[in-house]
Amino acid sequence: MRILVTGGRGLVGGPLVRRLSSAGHEATALDLPEFDVRDAAACAEALRRLRTERVAHLAAWTDVDGAEKDTKGAAAVNADGTRNVAEACRAAGVPMLYVSTDYVFDGTKNEPYLEDDSANPLSEYGRTKLEGEGHVRRLAPSWWIVRCQSIYGAGRKSFVDAILARARSGGALKVVADQRVSPSWCEDVAEALEAVILRAPPGVYHAANSGSCSWFECARATLDLAGFASVPIEPTTAAAFARPAPRPAVSSFDCSKLERATGHRMRPWRDALAAYLVSCGAKEDRQ
Repeated sequence: MRILVTGGRGLVGGPLVRRLSSAGHEATALDLPEFDVRDAAACAEALRRLRTERVAHLAAWTDVDGAEKDTKGAAAVNADGTRNVAEACRAAGVPMLYVSTDYVFDGTKNEPYLEDDSANPLSEYGRTKLEGEGHVRRLAPSWWIVRCQSIYGAGRKSFVDAILARARSGGALKVVADQRVSPSWCEDVAEALEAVILRAPPGVYHAANSGSCSWFECARATLDLAGFASVPIEPTTAAAFARPAPRPAVSSFDCSKLERATGHRMRPWRDALAAYLVSCGAKEDRQ
């Protein structure tokens, strides 16, 4: 199958392209600077030129705080760019997978979020991603929306790597303890996306490593698993950081729909974290 992956050299796009290619599919990665989803004509031309059979749209503005400062820039990519891809899919009759985010929710639910829970984004990033969801629903001839969250992995700036870098440098560690998330390894997210685009019925799905923790707990687990158990961490609050974009206080997902549809089960976040640290050699740092 010929599958086009926008954002195909990104944190999740790269692993997804590798997985699809190793499974025998013709997966093509398109990304900046040579491909820009803000260019509607380029989107349509790419689908025609590659004779695309399915599109996985991962290209996005992911700078959450930057979106608060440049709302037009974020909307041009996350909303208008997604509309361009969806319109190209409609013209070509091609199914489309769109990767969205937990930031479409306000974080006030004290249970894991289900796909049908009401969206109420707190930030410009969340609002532009939700607008992108709307374009996909209205325009793509057949679609999957997969909401992901709290992704880390090799090759891009992420929370886990920032914690390890700070520990190695001997810098002070102060981490938010009043936000709960489901930290997710990019390789596991890519595996879930592959399962959806190849096997799932159209619809909305949640994909994140199972269970939840505070960012403080994630940092502590990272240090303990990597051999930095003696490094102290000070808990703090989200308010103390005063970041431009508000974050949901609770962002755990119920991923049972994904499992029912594809047979794919997301492993616990701590198991995925341990696997990542082994894969990048971090567990040997203090051996």
